[in-house]
Amino acid sequence: MNRIVGIQFRNQGKVYDFDSGHFVLSKGDKVMVITEKGPAVGCVCTEAKNAPQSAAERSLKKVFRLATADEVDQYEKSCRVEDDVYSFCYRRIKDRSLPMCLVAVERRFDGSKIVVYFTADGRVDFRALVKDLVRQFRTRIEMRQIGVRHQAKMVGGLGICGRPLCCATYMNNFAPVTIKMAKEQFLSLNPGKISGMCGRLMCCLGYEHGYYEKIKKTLPKIGKRVVTRQGEGKVVRQNVLRENVTVSLDSGEEAEIRPSDIIKAGPFKKKGVNH
Repeated sequence: MNRIVGIQFRNQGKVYDFDSGHFVLSKGDKVMVITEKGPAVGCVCTEAKNAPQSAAERSLKKVFRLATADEVDQYEKSCRVEDDVYSFCYRRIKDRSLPMCLVAVERRFDGSKIVVYFTADGRVDFRALVKDLVRQFRTRIEMRQIGVRHQAKMVGGLGICGRPLCCATYMNNFAPVTIKMAKEQFLSLNPGKISGMCGRLMCCLGYEHGYYEKIKKTLPKIGKRVVTRQGEGKVVRQNVLRENVTVSLDSGEEAEIRPSDIIKAGPFKKKGVNH
C-alpha cells in the first residue's frame, strides 16, 4: 500500500503530498523530488500515512530519493539567499517608490534563476529594480506579477472560519466565484462577511452552489401561489437545506411545506380578489 508524506519547500510554505514509495521517511528528513519546475529539495513535515482511495485518482509524484549532504547545504543556502533577496528587493522598492507589493522570492535549486513575485494595481516599470538585483546577486532575475488571490495562496493565513485558507492548503486552481452564488444561498451581501483575506469573494461560496441549484429546481419559486393540505397560500421562502418552502396561508398562518405535499401550484389568483 502506498504511503503519503507532506513536504514543504520553504518555511511556513504550502504542504504538498508526495508518494513516499519504498522509502521509510520521518518528519525532518530532507528529500529530493522532481517538480514541474525541476529538481528540488524539500523537508518532510508530516508522518507517513496510508494513502486513501481517492489518492489513486490524484496520481501523486513520488519521492525521488533522500537528499545528500551537499544538496541539503545547497537547499539551506537557497533559503538564505531568498531571505537576502527579499530584504534587498523590499528596500529598493521603497527607495524607488515603486507602486508594487512584494509577496515572495523563489530561487531555483540549481541557482539558475530567482523569481520575484509581486502584486500591483497596474503595469509597473521595474527595469531599474531588475538591474539593482542583477548587480547585487549576479544571476538571472524574473519578475512575476500575480493577483491578490494567488498572493493569499502563497502567503497563507486563517480564514474567518478559523481554519487555514483553502487556497493555501489543498486548492490547485481558482474557480470563478460570483455574487449570484451568495444570493442563491441567501447569505448576507455584506462584503466583510463574504470576502476572504484577498478581498475577493470567498472560494467556499462555490462549494455548495451546485447543491443549491439542484434543490431549488425542485421547489416552487418565491411568490408562487400553491394549494396545500393546510390550505391555499403564497410561497414566501425557500428552505434549501430542509428541502421545503415556507407558505403564507390565506388564513394568516405560515407553514413549512414539502414539495410532495403541494396539491397544486399556480398561476391562479387569490380567492375573492378581482382585477
